[in-house]
Amino acid sequence: MAVFEKRRLWLAVLAALALAFPLLVTNGYYLHMMTISFIWMIAVYGLNLFAGYTGYLSLAHAGFFAVGAYTLGILTVKVGLPFWWAFVLSCAFTSLLGLLIGLVALRTKEHFFAIYTLCVGYIIYLVIDKWDSLTGGVRGFIGIPAPADLGPLSFQTPLAQYYLVLFFLAAVMVVMHRLVYSLTGRTYIAIRNSEELALTLGISTMKNKLTSFVLSVFFTSLAGALYASFIRFLGPDIAYVTVMFDFLTYLLVGGIGTLAGPVVGTLLVTFLSQQLQFLQDYRMLIFGPLLTLLIIFYPHGIAGGWIRYQARRREARRLAASATRAAEKRAVPRQSRSERRAEEG
Repeated sequence: MAVFEKRRLWLAVLAALALAFPLLVTNGYYLHMMTISFIWMIAVYGLNLFAGYTGYLSLAHAGFFAVGAYTLGILTVKVGLPFWWAFVLSCAFTSLLGLLIGLVALRTKEHFFAIYTLCVGYIIYLVIDKWDSLTGGVRGFIGIPAPADLGPLSFQTPLAQYYLVLFFLAAVMVVMHRLVYSLTGRTYIAIRNSEELALTLGISTMKNKLTSFVLSVFFTSLAGALYASFIRFLGPDIAYVTVMFDFLTYLLVGGIGTLAGPVVGTLLVTFLSQQLQFLQDYRMLIFGPLLTLLIIFYPHGIAGGWIRYQARRREARRLAASATRAAEKRAVPRQSRSERRAEEG
């Protein structure tokens, strides 16, 4: 019970800090970077759902991120749909694309699945890069509108867009929490631990894997649509393999298969990247070896390592308390025998 109370306290503190951040930091650049970080977090939560809880590593999520972003841009600029209709349809279209790809991709396993999705992600990048008449190609896609007003709520300022993205991030975190601690989430974890054993228990692994994959694609497309409405300019680079590498870095540094991992990893790596701007040309050479060392020596990431440290402490306290109770029980009969001997003497 105390663990849950501490967790709620920490969540309340983090929520208060997120809400008060624009008031505490008045620099517009930091507000911009924090908004971008929230968008990355939503995308990483999508990757974490499938890779961390179902056990399949998808390397196509940067492509799905780009599809969500470009679909919003095309529907608003070229088709002329209202923003929120385009927003919903972009997520729906990307989820449908994920469903079609998942039906084929999930017939493979392990590294074959990762290679297949890597190819899918690269094909999406090539389509965006070469289809000039639709996507603008290397020139980019411009003119994407900011989020439209919802009644009295206006999202035309960076501050309003910050709170809008924060709202969607909070919604994704709530859904992830409810999902992970539900029977469905336990089913995903069972598939991750042993798909063969899950099959013997009567679990429809294909159905659950496909559901997890489509939901993860939905989260990633949601992040892409928010990115397009916030940046309002798109280039094919958002579908390139380097973006997928960034997603994996955020997830592995924070802790794969944990609810706090996407938040911790994204904030930490984004902050370090901003402090090392002068090394941006060598970022792959720097973060690549560091990520390899992290996987080898600290595979659970920061949040995962902390969770396991706390679990070991609780287990050690439980064993110590059990040993103390056992010692007290053994001491009582000894004391009684000593008293009887004193009375007989």
